[in-house]
Amino acid sequence: MASLLLGGVAALQWPGTARAQDASAAIELEQIDVQGTGTPEDDVDGYVARRSTAGSKTSTPLIEVPQSISVITRDQMDARAVQSVGQALDYSAGVVSQPYGTDPRFDAPIIRGFSAENSMYLNGLKLMREAGAPAIEPYGLQRVDVLRGPASVLYGQGNPGGLVDMISKRPTFENFAEAQAEAGSFDRYTARFDVGGALAPDSDFAYRLTGVARDGGTQTDYVDDDRLFFAPAVTWQPSKDTSLTVLANIQYDQSGTPVGLPVEYTVDADGGLRLPRSLFLGDPDYDDSNRTFGSVGYEFKHRFNDTWEFRQNARYAVLDWDYNSLYYSALSTSDPLVAQRGTSDNDESQQTFNVDTQLEGDFQTGAFGHTLLLGIDYRHYDENNTTAFGNAPSINVLYPVYNQPIDSTPWYTSHTDGTISQTGIYAQDQIRFEKWLLTVGLRQDWVSTDSTQVTNYGTTEQDQDDSALTGRVGLTYLFDNGLAPYFSYSTSFEPVIGNMPTVLGGAPFQPSEGEQYELGVKYQPAGWNGFFTAAAYDLTQSNVLSSQLIDGVSYDTQIGEINVKGIELTAVAGLADGLNLIANYTYMNAEITQGENAGNRPANVPENMANVWLDYTVKTGQFAGFGIGGGVRYVGERYALDDNSILLGSNTLLDAAIHYEKGPFKAQLNVNNLTDETYVSGCGYFGCYYGDGRTIIGTLSYRW
Repeated sequence: MASLLLGGVAALQWPGTARAQDASAAIELEQIDVQGTGTPEDDVDGYVARRSTAGSKTSTPLIEVPQSISVITRDQMDARAVQSVGQALDYSAGVVSQPYGTDPRFDAPIIRGFSAENSMYLNGLKLMREAGAPAIEPYGLQRVDVLRGPASVLYGQGNPGGLVDMISKRPTFENFAEAQAEAGSFDRYTARFDVGGALAPDSDFAYRLTGVARDGGTQTDYVDDDRLFFAPAVTWQPSKDTSLTVLANIQYDQSGTPVGLPVEYTVDADGGLRLPRSLFLGDPDYDDSNRTFGSVGYEFKHRFNDTWEFRQNARYAVLDWDYNSLYYSALSTSDPLVAQRGTSDNDESQQTFNVDTQLEGDFQTGAFGHTLLLGIDYRHYDENNTTAFGNAPSINVLYPVYNQPIDSTPWYTSHTDGTISQTGIYAQDQIRFEKWLLTVGLRQDWVSTDSTQVTNYGTTEQDQDDSALTGRVGLTYLFDNGLAPYFSYSTSFEPVIGNMPTVLGGAPFQPSEGEQYELGVKYQPAGWNGFFTAAAYDLTQSNVLSSQLIDGVSYDTQIGEINVKGIELTAVAGLADGLNLIANYTYMNAEITQGENAGNRPANVPENMANVWLDYTVKTGQFAGFGIGGGVRYVGERYALDDNSILLGSNTLLDAAIHYEKGPFKAQLNVNNLTDETYVSGCGYFGCYYGDGRTIIGTLSYRW
């Protein structure tokens, strides 16, 4: 692939393509550098990031990307003592960060009304798993980028709501070290370290070692959240034009499985029996989870000259997961205090290989400046999964009796052996003319799905090829005062897998398609550290699966459509020395416009959300190093299911922090949900799940 892209360089090197050297062009480039803080992979000092690769796959100032992007920096995560990526997203616009409550197994945010559980990326490469990507250790990340709206033009198949790109910590040539000890609610104890620097003075090599060991519980009895995490990384930089970074990680989790609780005693408990958050309807003798996730990859860059740069990112990842759990199915018809249960046993073995190869050219054609990106990426996902469902004894919700004998004979077994391969070729040009910036991109994808599922009811084979052309066009005007109004149109696609029997007539499903119109303005004030955005969008997904009952048999049909119209307001700023602000407001008018539940609101999509976080640290005087922080998170009422049969109430949560830093030491205390508000985050067909109650985290750090 490198030879293919390099072969295109000669064809593009016509006279006049070199970067312009006139005075006006030089001034423009200087302005771009001032806006940035280095490459997006570098650590950001404070809350305000200036650049991202998430929206363009090039190092582009956020103000120049014609789409909504939020960046959660390392300093933000540290200030709030986040324990998961879901918590890191709590203060973001357009994101329902933890729609199913506390679940240490997954991060499954909803972005602009659409689930992003299969749109989680690590260092720009997709994390693959059919039932949602596993949780990633947040201490191993230096930032989290949220791209809102369709992104298939750069990333291929995905939902239209957007994606989350988690950027790993990477080596630096400046020596540093940090050690942390943490203790929190529910007997949660964590030790962490992060060390790195140059291997030797004037060395071309730098390293970084990051590790976490945690022994902890959750607000639910017998649901643990234990983890071992280690991430070594090394960078070789023989010159300013060439670098190779190797990133690896290994993560071992023993994370319990929350069990749903009856809707009658949670959502519908007003004036009656309300079950506590601590209640566990599983069985501590039966429930077990052992998960190992490991990956190794590299990021290579080489700049040939002032015009052309070659990049290639690749990763090989392995996930092995064995877990047994009980699930809640319904209340007994003979005794409303007895919950019926079933067993779920799963054995997953999965491998994913990703590679993304890019060639970027910065050149001038007459009065037009270009940042041209040509790329090809490939991913291959292989799964070998076994699932079994069986019967389990019932349990009284008021007086649960554990360690009951469980019949291990399943009533349903399934073994799936399958692969998904995707190849995409994409091109993007960011064209400058005076203060105008036109961003245009096209991508062609080919996806092949080949799987065999053997159950005790029969065998299903899928051999399906899909292809799609997606694109984005955006126009931005860059005022001298830091204002940048923009408009964009973007599309997405995602292959669809239905339930048996599939579409009537046996024809394969077409990929779901998304399209979005977005109008907004970004403001990056000159002279102080802040970034503000306002965006309005109209987002539609078509070819959504919908059930249709014909002659007593349920069929999947592609008559479904969902539309979300929304407004997002964001602000992140360093208001003064030591004073940092995050503020967001979200409005979403969401509707299922076609299909079985036409006219209803999609599940877990509130109409209004808002959040504000403010943190202040004294910089001078006798109280220097002392700081306090606080935040408010509001999530409006929403329906738990597409049929709108369960209405979840709104919730307003208060967070607080106090910290003191002197020399190499820092002590910090964080309290989330300060008033201990009880609320239900989400419900499914297997019960309802509480959101986090009051949690207290104390952290002691030593840096040298």
